[in-house]
Amino acid sequence: MDRLDNTIRPYAWGSTTAIPQLLGVEPTGEPQAEMWMGAHPGAPSRTDRGTLVEVVDADPEKELGPAAVARFGPRLPFLLKILAAGGPLSLQVHPDLAQAQEGYADEERRGIPVDAPHRNYKDANHKPELICALTEFDGLCGFRDPLEAAALLDDLGVDSLKPYVDLLHAHPEDAALREVLTAILTADPDEMSRTVAEAATACTRLGGAYAPYADIAHHYPGDPGVLAAMLLNHVRLQPGEALYLGAGIPHAYLNGLGVEIMANSDNVLRCGLTPKHVDVPELLRIVRFRPSDPGVLRPEASPDGEEVYETPIDEFRLSRYVLPEAGAAHDLTRPTPQILLCTAGTVRAGEHDLTPGRSVFVPAGDKAEVSGTGTLFRATVVA
Repeated sequence: MDRLDNTIRPYAWGSTTAIPQLLGVEPTGEPQAEMWMGAHPGAPSRTDRGTLVEVVDADPEKELGPAAVARFGPRLPFLLKILAAGGPLSLQVHPDLAQAQEGYADEERRGIPVDAPHRNYKDANHKPELICALTEFDGLCGFRDPLEAAALLDDLGVDSLKPYVDLLHAHPEDAALREVLTAILTADPDEMSRTVAEAATACTRLGGAYAPYADIAHHYPGDPGVLAAMLLNHVRLQPGEALYLGAGIPHAYLNGLGVEIMANSDNVLRCGLTPKHVDVPELLRIVRFRPSDPGVLRPEASPDGEEVYETPIDEFRLSRYVLPEAGAAHDLTRPTPQILLCTAGTVRAGEHDLTPGRSVFVPAGDKAEVSGTGTLFRATVVA
């Protein structure tokens, strides 16, 4: 197995302290938002054999296993991250596989450079993802019942929100949600900024269930995404709990530290809380306008101590081991590629001692025996 040297991305919304605290190093004073573990070309992990991209490209069947290559192609199908949100991320959705393939092909035909700021589709893959909380973790996930959203907006006492409240009482529900989100995102910017400012003042005054939206407005004053966020379910995960986010589900992470895993893609469509490109027509085409329960996941324990977070897709499989003191060694050998990540204690993985935030890549079929006292996350695929 290969010890990984991973890149930390300094996005503005990142916490200045959470990742350094996990790693046991001094903060730099700069935001540290995500630590990437995998073979994404944007920031591949480094090993003694080269970058993980180079390692996989040199012999995909050896590193990934024949079954994974046959099913997902000659690249690592997932990207594992530690995510540290010190403030809200952009309000966003991800396309399904067909939409990603269609959007990517269209932008290629139109000659839009892959690194262009206004490009929506960086690749032809979908991006389902799972976030598992390491600390208390706040997020937004999926649409509320329209009547609940109407009551939340109405109780702010802002006159300019009354038309949205009325729309949310219309039927059918999906059409009501579509009309309101469209109206919010296409409203006159100056008028919307004033409405958001009034709503933010009311959220601060009311507190309680409104506190998350007051905080969002503090980070993004006047942004229509503040109102769009109030259409969504607010979720507070406890350590060990997780959320699965499929295609078309609007979401945003607000605060906390977690382990995130996703299909190896960078396709994001944004609708607010960001200075980045927002493509309203394309976003409205992708969003699934239906109310849904966020569906908090808790791991399913197996007899060998593995706790699995079940999801409906195969590009990734996330599980964890909470290793007791003086516990027996666990054989984690699999015919598929793995990344093992320590988040607490000290875990011995092969010849490597892993402390929090440290990880290794295990090629398909390679011996993977772990022991020690701590928490170990295991990322692999279903193949």
